[in-house]
Amino acid sequence: MNGGAGMFDLSGRVAMITGGASGLGEAIAHGLAQQGAAVVLADRDADRLQKVSADLQQAGAQVSTVELDVTDRGGVDRAVTGVAEDQGCLDILVNSAGVVALDPVEQLPDEAWDRTLEINLSGTFAVCRAAGAQMKAQQHGRIINIASQAAHVALEHHAAYSASKSGLFGLTTSLARELGPYGVTANTISPTVVMTELGKKAWADPHGDAHKAEIPARRFAEPEEIAATAVFLASKEAAMVNGADLRVDGGFTIV
Repeated sequence: MNGGAGMFDLSGRVAMITGGASGLGEAIAHGLAQQGAAVVLADRDADRLQKVSADLQQAGAQVSTVELDVTDRGGVDRAVTGVAEDQGCLDILVNSAGVVALDPVEQLPDEAWDRTLEINLSGTFAVCRAAGAQMKAQQHGRIINIASQAAHVALEHHAAYSASKSGLFGLTTSLARELGPYGVTANTISPTVVMTELGKKAWADPHGDAHKAEIPARRFAEPEEIAATAVFLASKEAAMVNGADLRVDGGFTIV
């Protein structure tokens, strides 16, 4: 894949995507690669890593993989350092690794709460900390964290997920302020339900139809629409977008 010479060209850039072997992470990897970026897929699922890597290579992308559990702090540091050393730099970080536990708050198990916060928030922090140090040293970088509409509005059975995604706003804006003087931006994307394979299965019922009817656009988002948003934030054209949250939700969170 080769990026063009026009807007949103990412040729020569290196992008690391956590959760890059499935769902939104996979779609974003394809979107960045289509604009010329070399992509590094980071995921704990070795089999999926190889499949997605093969798909990207077949499409002409420059791609490499790293097995990564974002809750392993030492592993995170080694992975980020390894990417920077192997590729010569780390220009773009997309944190898409995440889990969701959907339970009424009074029935939410401690372990589900802890695991959700550990992966979605603490794991993202660990990767941002390691990548942010690299980007600060090289005086350039883009950090993109995947939040959610559930961080903006109250949704039933989303207590742990909403808390974890809300926490990303504080983390990301702090990064934006601290790293901005060094040519590094940090932003979040807040999608509505996205029609990944998991999204299709989870919302293919009357509950999904009811939620879709609440969205002014009267539909859910496609993975490519979130990927396009990430491409914009990763590009030079978005250099003045820092500490922002882009809601890709069809208007669901309009206030």
